[in-house]
Amino acid sequence: MTETFHNPIIEEGADPFVTAWQGNYYYVYSVDDARIEVSRADNIHHLTRAGKCVFRPEPDMPYSKQLWAPEIHEIDGDWYLYVAADDGDPVNHRMYVLRSRDKTPDGEYEMIGVLRAEPDCLAIDGTVLHHDGKLYFVWSGWDEGASVWIPHNQSIFIAEMKSPTEIGSRRVLLSKPDYDWEKHGAVKGKNGKIAPMVNEGPQILYKDSTIHIVYSASHSMTRYYCLGLLTFRGGDILDPAAWVKSDHPVFSESEGTHGTGHCSFVKAVDGKTDFIIYHAMRTPDGGWRSRGFRAQPFTWDGDMPVFGKAATPADAIEIPVR
Repeated sequence: MTETFHNPIIEEGADPFVTAWQGNYYYVYSVDDARIEVSRADNIHHLTRAGKCVFRPEPDMPYSKQLWAPEIHEIDGDWYLYVAADDGDPVNHRMYVLRSRDKTPDGEYEMIGVLRAEPDCLAIDGTVLHHDGKLYFVWSGWDEGASVWIPHNQSIFIAEMKSPTEIGSRRVLLSKPDYDWEKHGAVKGKNGKIAPMVNEGPQILYKDSTIHIVYSASHSMTRYYCLGLLTFRGGDILDPAAWVKSDHPVFSESEGTHGTGHCSFVKAVDGKTDFIIYHAMRTPDGGWRSRGFRAQPFTWDGDMPVFGKAATPADAIEIPVR
């Protein structure tokens, strides 16, 4: 059985992360960059932002402000929440990890601490990769020595983890903005600061023995925000040479759907149909506040994902139901 829906599912909803557990879907999101909520629904297109607060930081801590792009992951029976946060100064943005007190995705989470890699630079958009029985952390960060006053890139890094709460190796650069389609927005703004060239929002997508990192490129305020792809088919996962980078975006804007980026992936209720969850703007110049939660199915060509055209708000999207 199927139903249809139209995008956006939620008019407001940047950096959407959705996961499935015990027959339900869980959507984790930041509210006013100040607290983390999780909502639950029986299907992807029924998710809302009327969720339950699972973490509100106490004031005057290094992680009290600018909570960005939270994710929840089940690892060995425990649920962990990964989120970027700082003390109000964006230079101090780092990745933090929390653990659910009751082993459920929407339970109360307790702060464990910062996930720090060497060199210690700005870090956001962290996620977890599983390979050969080991955990790896993948995130977006600055070049060593960069600051808000020095033009800098945001690049994709990887490091091995000692545990779900600790990084155990130096970071390794996997991708930086190389192609023109990754560099939109790298201009001086009205405040005189340089908007960086951006690779961010990495997400892991598995297909048999192949591992993909789907990441966002170009500045997130622009219509050109899009998805790029890194592919690993074997070798040393910490060796940049083992990853193949697509020379073109794999998902980008269409009419009424601009700035397509910062995605996550989940199976539909049939256990077979793959869905990409992402945010986009209705208008080319919508900016950060107009980003809405969207979803659509995608297919495969062998071990390569085929995301197709970004659905417009007029498109009826078919979704499996129970």
